[in-house]
Formats: sequence, structure tokens, C-alpha cells
Amino acid sequence: MKQKIDIVQSTCIPLQIDNCNTDLIIPARYLASTTRDPKFFGDAFMHDLRFDTEGHPVADFVMNRPEYREAPRAGVHEIIVGGQNWGSGSSREHAAWAIAGYGVKVVIAGSFADIHRNNLLNCFVLPVTVSPAFLQELFATIAANPQAEVRVDVAAQTVTNLATGRSEHFDINSYKKYCLMNAYDDIDFLLENKDKIEKWEQAHK
Repeated sequence: MKQKIDIVQSTCIPLQIDNCNTDLIIPARYLASTTRDPKFFGDAFMHDLRFDTEGHPVADFVMNRPEYREAPRAGVHEIIVGGQNWGSGSSREHAAWAIAGYGVKVVIAGSFADIHRNNLLNCFVLPVTVSPAFLQELFATIAANPQAEVRVDVAAQTVTNLATGRSEHFDINSYKKYCLMNAYDDIDFLLENKDKIEKWEQAHK
């Protein structure tokens, strides 16, 4: 799942669901799996809203509509626009695995559950918090034109609605920002700084 995230410009999947909890993002029955196959978890993303009990696609669910059906793995819809309190509920890391496995690089929402936000970052998915007004503008833009694109610039910490030209600044921990822009997990970061760590240890014996 490691991937550099610097600039993401993409069409979006609008999931206008407040309090979208981790059980909706990935149902609990998938948590018993021992695989780490990204496709397995990506296929489980929002499963019980996407499919009925017989496994048939729910036609009126947004991800099954023709304009949003193509998965981000095909190089489109790399951004999800969600509602308030995205990722609430249990702290299952599998929810972040599912989003990353589906091919999403950025989740834009009004707010995030803290643990889920950190899980997303650890899976190289950027959580972007925006104001209620900007969020509603994004939903309106996407509804008017599903091909509308949003640009997220990690270095500048800006998200831009390219249809309107309006931008907002978003916050991100500087350490996580560095890791995202270099495709580093915590171990990679430590290895990059191995010499500095050893030098400090020698100096503080």
C-alpha cells in the first residue's frame, strides 16, 4: 500500500453519509481474514451498501451508478468526498485497508474519527478536513458534473475545486506529511535516520 502522495487530481466518489462508521466501510465478518491482499479488502469496501444479501449490486447506491462504477484502481475516482464524522465506531484498521485497497488516495470529509484518521495515514491515504460550506460546494459540483475534478496538493496543504477555483487549506501532522510525500512508513523513516540515531546514542552514553 506504500505510495507517494504529493499531488492528487481526480474525479470523486460522493459518499454523502454523516457518521459513516467503520462497520459500513468494511463489515465485521471480513476482520477474521488473515490475508493482507489489497484487492480482497478493496472488494469489501462499503460491501453491504453496494450489494444486497444475494450479492447483487444495489442499483441506486452511488458507487454502482454508471458515472461512479469504475473503481479507482482503473485510475479514476481516487478521491472520496464523505460527510461529517467519517470513520466513527470501532477502531478497526481494516477500514483503512479497505479504502486503500479500493484504490482511494484521498478522503475529504467534514471531520474524522481520530483513530481512523491515523489509520488512513498509516495506509498512505490522506484524510482532508474541510469546512461545511466547502464540503457542500464539492457535493453540489459533483452532482452537477460527475467528471468534475478536485486537486489536492500535499506540499501546499490545499484542496481545490477545479470547477469553481475555490481552495481551502488543510492541516496535517508534519511527520506524516513527510512520510506521505516520500512513501515512508515508520520503519523507513527510522532507517533513513539511522546514522543520526546512532550518533545521538553515542553522544548520550
